[in-house]
Amino acid sequence: MPAREAGQAHGGADADRLGAHGWQASSPLWALALLLLGLLATAATARHQWIQQQRQSGLLQQALANAAQARMRQPLDGAAMVLRSMQTVFLASEGMDQQEFAHYQQNLRPHQLSQGYVLTAFAQREASPDPSGAGTYRYQFVAPLEGNEVLLGFDISRQPENLRALQLARDRDLPTASAPFQLMQFQGAEGARGITVRLPVYSRGTVPLTVADRRAREIGALAVSLRLEPMITRALQGRVLEYMHVHIRDLDAAAGQELVFASAEAAPTLPAQVRQVDFGGRRWEMRLWPRRDTTEWGQLRAILVAGTAISVLLALLLWSQMTTRRRAVELGRRMSERFGESEARFRTLNELLPALVLLANGDGSRITYANQAARELLGDVVDSPLRALFADSRFCEDAIAAATGDSGWRSQEAMLAPARGEPFWTNASLAQVEVEGVPHLLMIATDTSAQRAMTERLHYQATHDELTGVLNRREFERLLREALAGRDDAAAAMPFALLYFDLDQFKLVNDLSGHAAGDQLLVQLARAMRAELGPGSLLARLGGDEFGVLAPGVDLAQAEALAERIRRSIERHIFRWRERTYTLSASIGLVMVERKGSTLKDLLAWADSACYQAKESGRNRVCTYREDAASTHRIGEMEWANRLRGALEQGHLLLDYQELVALDPAPGEGVHVELLLRMRDPAGGVILPGAFIGAAERYGLMPAVDRWVIHTALANFSRLHPCGSELRSCSINLSGASVEDDGLADFILDAVAAFGVQPQRLCFEITETVAVRDLRRVAQVMERLRAAGCRIALDDFGAGMSSFGYLKNLPVDNIKIDGSFVRDLGREPVSRIIVDAVTRIGHERKLLVLAEWVEEESVLSVLRELGVDYAQGFLLHRPERVVFQR
Repeated sequence: MPAREAGQAHGGADADRLGAHGWQASSPLWALALLLLGLLATAATARHQWIQQQRQSGLLQQALANAAQARMRQPLDGAAMVLRSMQTVFLASEGMDQQEFAHYQQNLRPHQLSQGYVLTAFAQREASPDPSGAGTYRYQFVAPLEGNEVLLGFDISRQPENLRALQLARDRDLPTASAPFQLMQFQGAEGARGITVRLPVYSRGTVPLTVADRRAREIGALAVSLRLEPMITRALQGRVLEYMHVHIRDLDAAAGQELVFASAEAAPTLPAQVRQVDFGGRRWEMRLWPRRDTTEWGQLRAILVAGTAISVLLALLLWSQMTTRRRAVELGRRMSERFGESEARFRTLNELLPALVLLANGDGSRITYANQAARELLGDVVDSPLRALFADSRFCEDAIAAATGDSGWRSQEAMLAPARGEPFWTNASLAQVEVEGVPHLLMIATDTSAQRAMTERLHYQATHDELTGVLNRREFERLLREALAGRDDAAAAMPFALLYFDLDQFKLVNDLSGHAAGDQLLVQLARAMRAELGPGSLLARLGGDEFGVLAPGVDLAQAEALAERIRRSIERHIFRWRERTYTLSASIGLVMVERKGSTLKDLLAWADSACYQAKESGRNRVCTYREDAASTHRIGEMEWANRLRGALEQGHLLLDYQELVALDPAPGEGVHVELLLRMRDPAGGVILPGAFIGAAERYGLMPAVDRWVIHTALANFSRLHPCGSELRSCSINLSGASVEDDGLADFILDAVAAFGVQPQRLCFEITETVAVRDLRRVAQVMERLRAAGCRIALDDFGAGMSSFGYLKNLPVDNIKIDGSFVRDLGREPVSRIIVDAVTRIGHERKLLVLAEWVEEESVLSVLRELGVDYAQGFLLHRPERVVFQR
């Protein structure tokens, strides 16, 4: 080699070494820079998290302090309400004794209005012989009397705190609270401190407006006694006392007696929230501070530790990659110097690849090379034929032919079967290459077993019920569609059967033993049902306790036998859970699919109808669907139920109003209406409720419909009638299912409060048959609504022929006579007698009497003659759409 070329070669080698050393020297600096950057990002994240936690903690403390302030007023306001009610009772009563006093207190339910309630008492004022004296106030009535007998005859003037509150209440005619003092009936007991809320009782007459008049007309004083500790702890129980320490001080108390309540002895070390409760002439200061530092140090610590660890790992990874590259370059240089032959270079470069790399001779009869990954998965395959690796040798022959031909063979799924071990799936490519001028076959394959297993698992989860392992509803319906399509396409397709069933009384297991027991029962029953299925039959869970079976290639007798076996297997199954034992049954609906043209929707509707028929027939039986009038009616009801659900969701329900006309109107009578439900037809028409109410009741939709009517009517009360806000009253019908809903009264009263409608302008109509179905529950709902000011009407009165017996037990305001008696009033003497009797009894009980279905003048004349108060019907007013929906 010439000297110049040798020098250049030497210089190039030196340059390579210098470059490698320069890269090696800079590697730690890059890694250190990445580490510092990661630590800074971690610190910024931790600081942001700490700020957010502090802000959230402050918002929580403010919310709890506001809630505590509001809750503290509730028992005091409740006591004031009791006193105002009793003040009214004294003014209205001709005479009061201990028994009547206790009776009124029991009706007011003061324990529910005021936590910490002890008693309500009345002290009679007796003038002092000394004109300058304040007189005496001795307790005359106490309720409850049991445990408080010591107060009878006790003079309030012996308790200065009580006397000052009494005098201040007398002069202001406002509820006034005393300073805390020891309640004498609890002397020596723990937590005996309490307060009294006072209100005066004046003699009858006009309301006294001056202090002098109030003092002159005072006849006594009412008091509600409250124990401080239970009053405060019950008012603040829950999140307030769980998260906060509370100190309450009476700012108007004497020095040394300011502390009313303390949930902790130590003074606050964290910032406190301060609120003030003003009531009855006293000021209570509430100081609230968190029980502990709410900062989530564990989360911050986790962020710091994780961020530091990630930063260190990234820096080490960068350093490792930089040094590895240097080592790889050095290794490549050495390998290129050591191996000059093409075959050796090929083997070295592919040895460390994760993919399987194999080299065989041109016809694939002998493998000449296998890299490390191939040897680990396939064993020692060198000198073996290539086709021996494939689970399907014919597949290998086709691949070799394609690789050596013009088309080539690329990336196909192939299963390899090693001599030792389990077969596995690969994504393989086979190509023809030349090594030193000689044709060879190069095969590269990637193990896809894990990916394939994951895909199969995801497919299984998408098509099977997670709890029971049987098919889910989506997959079951897909297979049903395929079965229906197969029947329509094939000339002589075999019939198949669909079984649709749900478990009877399954809800009882969940209610008594919990959902874990219910889940375990479903798993056991699914296993028992699978054991009864024939080959090719499919079991699926369609809902909570609903299952379906698809049985292909069976006739009616075989399908009924299969359904009966499943029913018996469920009936025989004994489920034990802890100390309880359960046996269940199933109602099964069977549909035979023997004709073409059926749709999935038809099939499911028929099966559901048959299952419903099994339930109506007594449960625990199999019913086969047949096209008769009853089945058609049930399917029709299902269609109406679905249409009603859609109308509720899409806002297609309508309201009409019909006026109720007074037959002997008083001046300023105003307008009274009853709301009537309608549904908009997709074609633009109007559907009357007779078409869909039956379906709504059967499928449990009436509570949702009634709540829609109530909410819509109250939200648009001033836009129901053209008279606007002058509308006197509005009547709304309630179904039996709604009245039996425990939350109905709360829903109505919440809506009344939310929309500001006066309760006296609302009348709720309940049919007689609903009222007598559960008299106690209906009476409770009526009493709650009437107590709020709403009116109650008993609709269709007289239809049940037991009305007179129930009337005296139901708290109603109006009676609406059933239209069947009113319609024939002019022609049927018995109807006249019944209407006359209902009117007389209603007026005797101070109730308004209404008549519906008035369509003739002769009927209207008889109603006036009999003294009926209101009438309703097409003769007087035909229903019209409410104003806001026109």
